[in-house]
Amino acid sequence: QVQLVESGGGLVQPGGSLRLSCAVSGITLTFVSMAWFRQIPGKERELVAGMTTTGHTTYADSVKGRFTISRDNTKNSMYLQMNSLKPSDTAVYYCNLITQRLNWGQGTQVTVSS
Repeated sequence: QVQLVESGGGLVQPGGSLRLSCAVSGITLTFVSMAWFRQIPGKERELVAGMTTTGHTTYADSVKGRFTISRDNTKNSMYLQMNSLKPSDTAVYYCNLITQRLNWGQGTQVTVSS
């Protein structure tokens, strides 16, 4: 059974940084395109950053230049380095296939506030 476990969220001041992790089991990251998503209460989940099997990356306009998605195939894990965080980045962050076909994990809360 495929399991996604997100971690690394927390409370950070505007301008700060966080690194999110996604531990994946039951599927080999090497063979799938993955992505990070986020959701604010009352709004639809949105794609933040994605990475294909060939390493091609895509980012939401709102995070370009600030966030970096990466993957460690030896650890079967994915990461999201978030710099220059803004209050508008506050959300629950999730990882999944770019196609969103896996069951969602619990997510990790990111709160950007002074």
